[in-house]
Amino acid sequence: MSNALALSAVTATIQYWLNNSLNDSASPLGSVTVTAKAPDIAQGNLNPGQGADLLVNLFMHQVTPNAAYRNVNLPTLSRDGTSRLTNQPLALDLHYLLTAYANQDTEAEALLGYAILMLHENPVLTRGQITNALADLPNTNPYRTVLSWSGIAEQFEMIKITPSTLGREEMAWLWTALKADYRPTFPFQVSVVLIEPQAPTVFALPVLNRAVTVQAGLAPRIVEILPPPFQAAPGPGDTATANGAYLSGITKIVMVNGHLGVNYPPFAPATTSPGTLTFTVPNDPANLPAGVYQVSAQATDATNAILASSNSVLMAVAPSIVLAPAPSAANNSKGTLVTIHCAPQVRPGQKVELILGGTSAPAQRFTAQTDVLSFQFPTLAPGNYVGRLSVDGIVSRVKLSATNPPAFIAEVPIP
Repeated sequence: MSNALALSAVTATIQYWLNNSLNDSASPLGSVTVTAKAPDIAQGNLNPGQGADLLVNLFMHQVTPNAAYRNVNLPTLSRDGTSRLTNQPLALDLHYLLTAYANQDTEAEALLGYAILMLHENPVLTRGQITNALADLPNTNPYRTVLSWSGIAEQFEMIKITPSTLGREEMAWLWTALKADYRPTFPFQVSVVLIEPQAPTVFALPVLNRAVTVQAGLAPRIVEILPPPFQAAPGPGDTATANGAYLSGITKIVMVNGHLGVNYPPFAPATTSPGTLTFTVPNDPANLPAGVYQVSAQATDATNAILASSNSVLMAVAPSIVLAPAPSAANNSKGTLVTIHCAPQVRPGQKVELILGGTSAPAQRFTAQTDVLSFQFPTLAPGNYVGRLSVDGIVSRVKLSATNPPAFIAEVPIP
């Protein structure tokens, strides 16, 4: 892969071979200067006299992402969102203008013709061409001693040159923005430059012991996980039911939340049968926050070695509003500030909202894991409200009355 010097190395390589081609002893052009500057600078350095040197200028006017490589090697991070698995390359296409400057009749056309022919005859810059060019750069290049470290000759994609087309309006806009007089110009594209970040990545150790066992039968499978009746999602301490197949030998339940970096220790199910198992969501406020988890089932032996593992199914763990101690409220210039206790604890980065009746308010900023949250509401009238707490889109349960028809129980007091 290349490093951040790759763009400069590509330009220097093309400039080098253009200079060699245009100043070849068999060329009838005479002495030709090849530069790689902005057109306004190149134009400012021109000598308008009759004996002025001929000039060809190479200008990289745009850099765009390479569409074919934009989604290659994804994802680059593990599911915890912090461990880097790979350094995804930055894939770029380079867009150039090749411009000829001359003072006499037909000289600019001749210059441009020879330069375009050189590009046509070398549609792919070989690794040898790149290496030789970067090793023999002139002293006028300020980076001539470091461009050979760019890695452009070693990247696995070759550097390819293809003509491109600029419409009349695009060409006029471009030269107007460059604040330079238009000269005969050939646009072309160079693809693809792969710049690889140099960040440390995770690299696993070799396997010391391949403990592979084979058992007759099919692997356990979970089809769905159901919360307790009349609940959208189970909360800590609630019993969830998993339906599937081949579940009678399950000994461990695994819960993982990659977004929060939670890999909860496996725990035993409450009951198992061939098509169903039940388990109690751990009531561990500090270590099992509300959110969406990947739940899977494992069959293990007496030494806790995994014999079989099921697929993963998503399950939400709902938060709850703790009513003891009771929520408190205080009026201020903005309205009513409501403070509640919740379970389980919430973590920085989680999106938390409190809904009282039909009005919601986001939690005020917190920087550490906590079970005490404050919410700024418009002025609220004293009374009991139907309260719901939303954490990462998972909403707490609302109690219903035993009447017919049932009604919501307003159990959040606002004094």
